[in-house]
Amino acid sequence: MSKTAKRIAIQGWPGANHEIAAKAYFEDENIEVVPCLTFPDLFDTLKQDRDCYGIIAIENTLVGSLLPNYTMLKDSDLVIIGEYKLRIKHQFLALPGQSIEEIKEVYSHPMAIAQCEAFFKNYPHIKLIESEDTALSAKRIADEQLKGVGAIASELAGEMYELETLAKNIETNKKNFTRFLIISDRGKTENDELLEQNKINKSSIVFSLPHEEGSLSKILTILAFYNINLTKIQSLPIVGQEWEYLFYVDLTFTDYKRYLQSLDAIRPLTKKLKSLGEYASGKQSYPVHNGDIETAHSN
Repeated sequence: MSKTAKRIAIQGWPGANHEIAAKAYFEDENIEVVPCLTFPDLFDTLKQDRDCYGIIAIENTLVGSLLPNYTMLKDSDLVIIGEYKLRIKHQFLALPGQSIEEIKEVYSHPMAIAQCEAFFKNYPHIKLIESEDTALSAKRIADEQLKGVGAIASELAGEMYELETLAKNIETNKKNFTRFLIISDRGKTENDELLEQNKINKSSIVFSLPHEEGSLSKILTILAFYNINLTKIQSLPIVGQEWEYLFYVDLTFTDYKRYLQSLDAIRPLTKKLKSLGEYASGKQSYPVHNGDIETAHSN
C-alpha cells in the first residue's frame, strides 16, 4: 500500500459494507482500510491515530438510528466531513461447489440476519446463527474451509474470500439504505476547503433545551425564518437529568451566512449548542440489478 494512502477506520472486517461505503465516498483516492470490530474500537483507533479518518453508520431506513454512535460522536472531538448513503445488498455465500441444500448453518451479523429472514423461510433446514460481523463470517468460512456453512455478507466479501454466491440480493426490502458519516480530527481544515468551493450545504448540530413549554417549537420557527431546512431530528435522554433531552439535528441550507446567523439566533435559547460538522450533502448509491433474488443452480 502506498505511503500516500488515506487510512480509513471502518467498523467490521474488510469486505464489510463500511468498506464499500468508504471506497464509494473516496472514489479514486488510494485508501488503506483499518478494521475495527466495534464502534467503540473505531473511536479509540481515531483517538490514538489522529491522521486516520473514520466512517460510521448513523442510520438505516429499516431499523432507524444507531443511537450509541450519536453519543460517541458528541463526546469525541471529531468532526463530520461528509456522508454517503449506501444501498445495502446481502449475498448468500459459501465455499465453491455446494448447493443450498447442503448448507446447514448460516452466520452473520444479527441485523443482516433480520433483513434476510423472509428468504430463509424457504429453507427451514438452515439454522441462522448470529456473529460479530458479516465479512468476518465470510472470512472464517474461507480460512477454516468450512463446508456446509454459509454466510450473509456483501458481494465484495465474496470476492475477497473467494466464496461462491448461492443466492444474490436476498434482503427482504430492496429499499434498504444505510447513511454513513465520514469523520476526522482534521475536519476544520477540510471543511474550509469545501467552503472555498461553495460545496457546504449541510450540518449536524446538537443541543439541549430548558424543560419548558414551546422550547423546541421556538427553535424550529427561527430556523424556518432563516430558510434552514430540518432533515432529521433525534432526541436522546440526558443521563441523570429527568425529562431533559439532547436534540441531534441535521440541517440543509443554500446560504452559509444565513445558516451561521440562524445558529447565533438560537444559541441564547439552547444549552450546550455544538456543531458536529458542516459538509456537503452526500450522494446515494442505487441498485444496479432489478432487485430480484437470483439463486445458483444446484450441482
